[in-house]
Amino acid sequence: MALSPANSSKSIEKAELRQRAQEDVFRREVDEAVRQDTISGFLRKWGKLLIVAIVLLLAALGAWAWWHHKTTTEAEADAVELTLAIDQLEAGNLQAAAEKASGLTGADTPAAYRAPAQFLAAAAAQEEGNAEEAIRLFDAVANDDDIPQPFRDLAAIRAVSVNYDEMDPQQVIDRLKPLAVPGNPWFGSAGEMVGLAYVEQGKADLAGPLFAEIARDEEQPETVRARARQLAGLFGTDAVDDAQAIVDQIASGGAAPQ
Repeated sequence: MALSPANSSKSIEKAELRQRAQEDVFRREVDEAVRQDTISGFLRKWGKLLIVAIVLLLAALGAWAWWHHKTTTEAEADAVELTLAIDQLEAGNLQAAAEKASGLTGADTPAAYRAPAQFLAAAAAQEEGNAEEAIRLFDAVANDDDIPQPFRDLAAIRAVSVNYDEMDPQQVIDRLKPLAVPGNPWFGSAGEMVGLAYVEQGKADLAGPLFAEIARDEEQPETVRARARQLAGLFGTDAVDDAQAIVDQIASGGAAPQ
């Protein structure tokens, strides 16, 4: 029996659908096989290296976790030791304070704890009359690149102050003159010693203006300014900018600046 044109068309469409379905299945199987071959080939070629890389990564993460725990624990221990040293110093137990601080003065201690410990140990050594040890510790801070510059500068000033009588005036000037400038946090302390070194060299013409500059610096403590004002006058420099203001202050019952 012959098929009608409509039935014939439907049969052709069904055949085409079956064909496309078979082709889709075949393509998926081929794609899957290719992917499997690619993965297998990659693993054969790079599998061992990949495993090694994963092991190294895990080892690195483990090492970092251990290091982080270790440094955190050590930092906490350092903080406790420094606090105990400060407590001893406040109680007047210089020897005990120095002993507590001495364990934190090594290069393996973080700078945040090392610097205060070195200052504390140096101060204790100075109080006990051990100038050599105090100078060594102050110099260690002054020469430590890991410590903020203002603290290094302060350590340099303290080292010079401890050793001033043994130093040549020019050595004092060379070391502290860079700090004896307005705007520096330690201008007053450094400037006083530089000015006195100028006096020892017979250079009152340099000492007087420097003392006057310290006296006029409102950022300096009043005790430092008063002392500098007296020294400036002693060496022939007027450190008073507004004499009338001082006269008015005296007239109103206030004390004149010293």
